[in-house]
Amino acid sequence: MLGKKRRIGREIDKIVEGEKLKLTEKIEDKDLLLYLGLTNDSNPLYIQHDYASQTEFDKPIVPTIMLNGIVTSAISKYLPGPGSHVTEQHLLFPTHVHHYETIEFLFEVIRVEKEKDSIVIMVEATNEEGKTVISGTVTVIPPSVRENLTSDAMENF
Repeated sequence: MLGKKRRIGREIDKIVEGEKLKLTEKIEDKDLLLYLGLTNDSNPLYIQHDYASQTEFDKPIVPTIMLNGIVTSAISKYLPGPGSHVTEQHLLFPTHVHHYETIEFLFEVIRVEKEKDSIVIMVEATNEEGKTVISGTVTVIPPSVRENLTSDAMENF
């Protein structure tokens, strides 16, 4: 695996405040079932329609940690991209999300902290009715690749 070329995201010196990323995600049953299977989470509020209909939510809702996964996935894939590492999160979930809803995500770099080698990304997500379902910030260490250690270390051999 060493030496294999991989695409990495942008390093901190190539990121500027004000950069934005917009994504749209539709929450499908297959995604929920994968989450529930992987985590062994059997909360009836997430999957049982008969139970959820007897609650204030009326229908099954999406676990907030699953929505959080969409946020971290977007950071890993796009902004700043592969090789990034989330170090801090402050996310609020003011409105619940039902199955099959389409969610619009907006990510914006609000601070580049070169001295800390990190960036702060504002996250806002809204449902089809325009209600906020996620609001907050994520602190990320963008990818950085050290110089090839073997090339210099092996010069004397």
